[in-house]
Amino acid sequence: MKKVEKNLFVENLTQELKSAAGVVLVDYTGLSVKLQQELKKRLAQVGAKMLVVKNTLFKLAGKSAEVPEETLNDTALSGPTAIVISEKDSIAPLQVLAKYAKEHEILNFKVGIVDGMFQDKDSLLKLSQLPSKEVLLAQSVGAIGAPLYGIVTTLQGNLQKLLFLLQNSGKSEHSENSVGQ
Repeated sequence: MKKVEKNLFVENLTQELKSAAGVVLVDYTGLSVKLQQELKKRLAQVGAKMLVVKNTLFKLAGKSAEVPEETLNDTALSGPTAIVISEKDSIAPLQVLAKYAKEHEILNFKVGIVDGMFQDKDSLLKLSQLPSKEVLLAQSVGAIGAPLYGIVTTLQGNLQKLLFLLQNSGKSEHSENSVGQ
């Protein structure tokens, strides 16, 4: 790669890092080209992409994009590093990566940035086990709606009892009138 191309690449990567909701650095040692392509397809389905970038170029782009310093240290940027960038959902790519790592026992989390906050390897693993955003929203709506459903059911039960009493009292009056005649 020529110097002009490197500068352009770093500028583009800087812009992507600035607009990203999530950035995850992974060690892809042992991942064949075929497995990389499969992983890239899975990540694309959740709106993320994986780039294999030289550590020095990522460090330059990271400094320009003002990513947390912990992400740019020599420990995180040692060995082969792939960068997974997502622009919308920061958790879905983590879930894809964790599932893929379990299936193939190859991929390892290094560090990441999720919604602007630095995350170490353990935090990334914990975040990858969260349910999807849609499931969490559905659970929240269910938790909010459950007490309301209970109130409606209770009130409906009382109304049914009142209706039953009124119907029976009307029948008993009707039967008393017909017996008296």
